[in-house]
Amino acid sequence: MMESASEIGAIAMREIKKWYRSPILLFMTTIQPLLWMSLYGKAFNLTGLFRIPEDILNQLPPESTARFASIVNEILSRFFGASDIDFFSYISVGMMGVILLFTSMSSGMSIAWDRRLGFLNKLLVAPIRRSSIVFGKIISSVVRGVAQSLLVMLIGLALGLRLRIAGPLEFLIALAALAFLGASLSALIIAVTVRLKSWESHIAVSNLLTLPLMFTSSALYPVSLMPDWLRVFAVVNPLTHGIELLRQAILLGAPFTSPELLWHLSILTLFAAAATYAGIHLSNIALRRT
Repeated sequence: MMESASEIGAIAMREIKKWYRSPILLFMTTIQPLLWMSLYGKAFNLTGLFRIPEDILNQLPPESTARFASIVNEILSRFFGASDIDFFSYISVGMMGVILLFTSMSSGMSIAWDRRLGFLNKLLVAPIRRSSIVFGKIISSVVRGVAQSLLVMLIGLALGLRLRIAGPLEFLIALAALAFLGASLSALIIAVTVRLKSWESHIAVSNLLTLPLMFTSSALYPVSLMPDWLRVFAVVNPLTHGIELLRQAILLGAPFTSPELLWHLSILTLFAAAATYAGIHLSNIALRRT
């Protein structure tokens, strides 16, 4: 166990050092979610569509105003979880999950570069376990992804993100959700890309997977507003469950005993366990054949 932990730690630390010693890499992986937050979240304000301008509101009779307010609150609560949530806050939490997806894609790219530079061959002939290589890549991806997600949250707070956290336990659950989501996505991406021989193929696969996973999740749009055929994909998308768990824990102020929070947590935990096991198993097979 100690030898495995040392091997995994050494590989993970190498990847983390490459990350924080390259500020341009941190900037490039963070800028796209920030653009979605600042441009899409601020410009395309869905919640603002349900608000009547003050000059028109003052012309309505009080009973009509009260009735309209009741209808609007019900609509917002049904679509966004609460009537006082603005669309920018909604999409900002979604971007915290999306950046984990981008970071997971880069974990597969690191294997492509290690193969091209010959470092992967050195690892394969070294007296270490094949699983340590994969575990090290996954752990480094989780550390980078969680750190960048928290960075996105801090920038979102500066731009107007409003959080509502019931307590420290709920915040820890949110961190666990980020870690589970990052580990499962990284394991699956590595399992797919470890079989590819060129970095051009890695880029093509990453581009093929990133946008469909993002747009078939609830990162940008409530699942309840999607067409029926798209809702089927959103429900089975792990990114949806991770993002909805984040919204329950840090945006809606749900306690850890909330049925919806526990539902998303259980689904995400099961998926993370199955995906991580499958990813590591498939990667080990691929590395033995390399």
